[in-house]
Amino acid sequence: MNQRLAIALIALATLTRLLPHPHNFTPLGAIALFGAAYFGRQYLMLLVPFIALFLSDLFINNVIYAEMYQGQFVWITSGWIYLSFALVMISGYSWLAQKISVVRILGASLSASMVFFLVSNFSVWVESGVYAKTMAGLMACYTAGIPFFGNTLMGDLVFSGLLFGAYAWLGKKQEIIA
Repeated sequence: MNQRLAIALIALATLTRLLPHPHNFTPLGAIALFGAAYFGRQYLMLLVPFIALFLSDLFINNVIYAEMYQGQFVWITSGWIYLSFALVMISGYSWLAQKISVVRILGASLSASMVFFLVSNFSVWVESGVYAKTMAGLMACYTAGIPFFGNTLMGDLVFSGLLFGAYAWLGKKQEIIA
């Protein structure tokens, strides 16, 4: 495995968060899966994707959305996002640690989308006053999140395809050159 290539691909994918995009169409799920697949049990599996998420969050929250926070420096907007990121990594590790294949990447991407949907909407239900703290309120919150799920799913699938595909293709090119 070429760790420098994996780190570079994660960095490139992270930069796409700074480009205009539809809500929830991001590389986050793919970055978590890719890190879990290609960094194995090493400390880099957690460190590289989390640093990418954290640094991009710092920029997004304090530069792009600075007005929203009225000049206050924001470290982390939601611990729930980091929780879902960690759960996606764990899921990705279980799906991809033994063998990486198109079918496994597809399954892991679908799983990542579901994890993010469930955790992020649960956090809205818990932390906002918008929904009643009842089962009906929770279901209403999940129902309201459905329109965003398609973008999450597409983002996870597209960016997983790009990350895993680029890594495989560039890895083969390196073998030919060497």
